[in-house]
Amino acid sequence: MNLDITKWTDFALSHGMRLAGILLLAIVCNRILRAVTRRLIQIAPLSDKSRGAQTHEQQTRTLSGILYSGGTAIIFILAVLMALPELGFSVTPIAAAAGLASLAVGFGAQNLVRDCINGFFIVFEEQFVVGDTVRIGAIVGRVEHVTLRRTVLRDPAGALVTLPNSEIGVVANLSRDWGQLFVDVTIPPDGALDASLETLAALSLEFRSEPDWSPVVVDGPRVLGVESLTPTGAVLRLQVRTAPTRQDDVARELRRRIQIRFEREHLRLGEVRRVELIELAARNRSAPAEAQTSRPSS
Repeated sequence: MNLDITKWTDFALSHGMRLAGILLLAIVCNRILRAVTRRLIQIAPLSDKSRGAQTHEQQTRTLSGILYSGGTAIIFILAVLMALPELGFSVTPIAAAAGLASLAVGFGAQNLVRDCINGFFIVFEEQFVVGDTVRIGAIVGRVEHVTLRRTVLRDPAGALVTLPNSEIGVVANLSRDWGQLFVDVTIPPDGALDASLETLAALSLEFRSEPDWSPVVVDGPRVLGVESLTPTGAVLRLQVRTAPTRQDDVARELRRRIQIRFEREHLRLGEVRRVELIELAARNRSAPAEAQTSRPSS
């Protein structure tokens, strides 16, 4: 019994202090890492509520969280490797086994590695943040959540769409700076072209001067002129730059006002006609049958 007590006392004196020192060093390093990563966060001042400031704050928060998580994992692994020799384990075979295991896992988790790498660059390069509206491939939605592995969007139907970061290639961010739209107006071939252009110019001036719509409009509406000439008439085009994600609202309101103004000015809009050649199509289908019935029998 005395021998066991002596053995544990010797172990505690020789190795316990070193283990305690390793644990204390790991805790201190983790505290320092937390303090450094928190200082990276640039909080937007209360006086600045612009989207740019809020976006930058969100980007620094995400980057800080990623650095803290990765640094904590590294500190933990190093602390374990330093503590194993004190417990009587040889690090060399464990490191060799860990290397083989990591190689095997690496082959099986290539997509996961690509997800993490692409996710890091998405956050670091500030391609998009939570709250942005983006178009990734054929999917358009609002960014709900971003991690190193995946990006979650909410599409116009309200569904949550999860995308692995490795599958994200070309990204169109629809929430940055401004959006642009074109509104086309068709007038008949015998319509009053100059009067229509003057009416559109006056309507555009009124639209961008209204208090309800002027904050939404960044530039325009601007009448570009005659976009094309077709058998159904002339196509007149307006260009508008709006606040991000407000293009559809502005386009609907402009179309409504154009319809009302043209009716008031007794100007005609182009008509869309649907023509179906039913009789000609029926003749084409019946022609082979008539040819077969009129063919003389041998």
